[in-house]
Order: sequence, then structure tokens, then C-alpha cells
Amino acid sequence: MTAGRRDGQDLILEVRVQPRASRSEFAGVHGDRVRVRLQAPPVDGRANAALVEFLAEAFGVPRARVTIEHGLAGRDKRVRIRAAGAVAVQMKALIGCD
Repeated sequence: MTAGRRDGQDLILEVRVQPRASRSEFAGVHGDRVRVRLQAPPVDGRANAALVEFLAEAFGVPRARVTIEHGLAGRDKRVRIRAAGAVAVQMKALIGCD
């Protein structure tokens, strides 16, 4: 299984979040999930907001197009990026889909 898949024009990502990291970045793959390190702490929804902002910037879409569909209270999340468009070559290798 891959960390990403297409649902029409949307991109569905399975993500493993590591809050309170020294910087926000993609950190490879954790099982069948893409691993994302976030500077934000996991309190008051700050890590979720940071994840949405990080993914919106990484995929070049507005934050309103990024939605956490599953896992708001845990480290494992399912994120939908609406109308994600083409995925950069570097991201294809990481998430496993176009």
C-alpha cells in the first residue's frame, strides 16, 4: 500500500505526525504513511493547524483545500487535498502516486 492515492482530482494522504520537532519537514515513510515532523506542540489543535498549513504550502494549494478527515486526536491521520493538481517528482517517490 502507498501513502497517497487519488480520489478523482483529490489526493488522499495517510500521514504519521511527529509534533515538537526542531523544524517542520517531510521525514520519509513510516510503514504505509508519509512521516511529517512539525514544530508545533500537540495542544489546542496547534499541530493539526500546522499540518494543514505545511501540506498546503508543500502542494501549492490554499489551506482551505486541505482537510484532516480522520485522526484529529492522534498521530496517524488521513488528509484530503482537494484539486491537488500534479504532484512534484520528489513527492511522487515519497507518497507513491501521481
